[in-house]
Amino acid sequence: MSQEQPVKHVLDTIRELNAQEAASHVQAQNTSGSSTPTNPHSNAVASQKEPVGVQGIKEIQSSPLGSRTEQRGEITIGEALEATALTAGHRPVDYSDAAAIQAAEVRATGRTNIVPGGVAAAAQSAATRNARLPRDEDKTKLGEILSDASSKLPSDKPVTRRDAEGVIGAELRNDPNLCTRPGGVAASVAAAARLNQTNASHNNQNKTN
Repeated sequence: MSQEQPVKHVLDTIRELNAQEAASHVQAQNTSGSSTPTNPHSNAVASQKEPVGVQGIKEIQSSPLGSRTEQRGEITIGEALEATALTAGHRPVDYSDAAAIQAAEVRATGRTNIVPGGVAAAAQSAATRNARLPRDEDKTKLGEILSDASSKLPSDKPVTRRDAEGVIGAELRNDPNLCTRPGGVAASVAAAARLNQTNASHNNQNKTN
């Protein structure tokens, strides 16, 4: 129980950050005006300096969410993937999701190949199967693949900014609109990376004071 509770708080934090990003995404669409057509994913495409997932947590240092995770250690890649199951678990797995999950697994394990029976292998199989099915209700959902991601990884590690950039790039390259989605794999990993970076900076400041 004592081990599960911190993980729950970590996942709740990332879910809230992704919800903030999604709300900002919708608000930007509603205020963009009607003079030019709006791509439904246009605001999800971030600059190199501000990867998607980061916009929703720019105010983390002054937010109550920051203090909630300060004492809970670093968020791992597996935990970030599990957060995706909470924020986007209802969505069918597609090729961009599978690519992002594979990039995350490779960075978590340090291996260049896909782990047999792991989350990346399951995601790729699901994406291939889903592409053949016409009805969404028959497709495998992200929640089914990622709900126990940490236990399916042979090894895990805290998320870094470099990890987030790799996952974001994989999701972007494999999306037909060249964008990532609020609450998706890339957004959750980016949110976790920023939380880890913020907490590390805060801890370093405490040590020097």
